[in-house]
Amino acid sequence: MATPLNLTAEVGDDGRTLLTAAGEIDLSNIDAFTDALQAASAGARGPMTVDLSAIKYLDSAGINALFEHAEHVEDLHLIVHPLLIRVLTISGLTKIANVEAGPAKP
Repeated sequence: MATPLNLTAEVGDDGRTLLTAAGEIDLSNIDAFTDALQAASAGARGPMTVDLSAIKYLDSAGINALFEHAEHVEDLHLIVHPLLIRVLTISGLTKIANVEAGPAKP
């Protein structure tokens, strides 16, 4: 059974794409997350922001998906829960994507 994951995407008037994720990202729902990343960036005319500040758990499948996506998007910006900053820095993701701590969301 897949872990709960809510995904919403929107494109602003400036062409910036925002994908917001809430819940958990793990192997059980990685396909939905990857599909949402690809769909959100497919029609993007500008930078892409992925708001992960409401993600309570991110496993290696989620980190790998972010790495793969960062290689295909020119300007990827991630907003993450403050506790994820260290993990993403150690993984090297902060070298290929703009990562910032957002407010911890319930």
